[in-house]
Amino acid sequence: MKKFYLCLIACLMAGIGVMQAQLPAVSLKTIDGAVVNSETLSNDGKPFIIDFFATWCKPCNRELSAIAEVYDEWQEETGVKIYAVSIDQGQNINKVKPLVDQNEWEYDVLLDPNSELLKALGGQMIPFVVVVDGNGNVASKHSGYTDGAENELIEEVRKLLNK
Repeated sequence: MKKFYLCLIACLMAGIGVMQAQLPAVSLKTIDGAVVNSETLSNDGKPFIIDFFATWCKPCNRELSAIAEVYDEWQEETGVKIYAVSIDQGQNINKVKPLVDQNEWEYDVLLDPNSELLKALGGQMIPFVVVVDGNGNVASKHSGYTDGAENELIEEVRKLLNK
């Protein structure tokens, strides 16, 4: 009987490791002030990317600009969607829309001024990127940015589509 319970516990623990986390429920706002619940973010059953940034974060802005250069191709090939989530606070929150407009980023931009979603997803520094599968499960997370790292993101999206 003892062996049975040990086996059962091992199987349950193995199953827990395979489970993917759903997006947490956090209230965010659009640039226009509409409230959005993070657990409702989706892309019609296709993968999507949540990219946390701040107006003052140079690596964040480089990453979002690098993705912007290939975003049309990514969308055409995979249908991926990008949610750019600003963690700017106070007066800096007013700089988000001008930055987005200036860079012509075509992402859905959301505001997380208290970094609640960032923290709920385990992010501690930005840029922080989360790849989510078509069912709303967190597939991977990345912190930091180096030139060319956006290529790894699209590869992850392609792998999710081929599962």
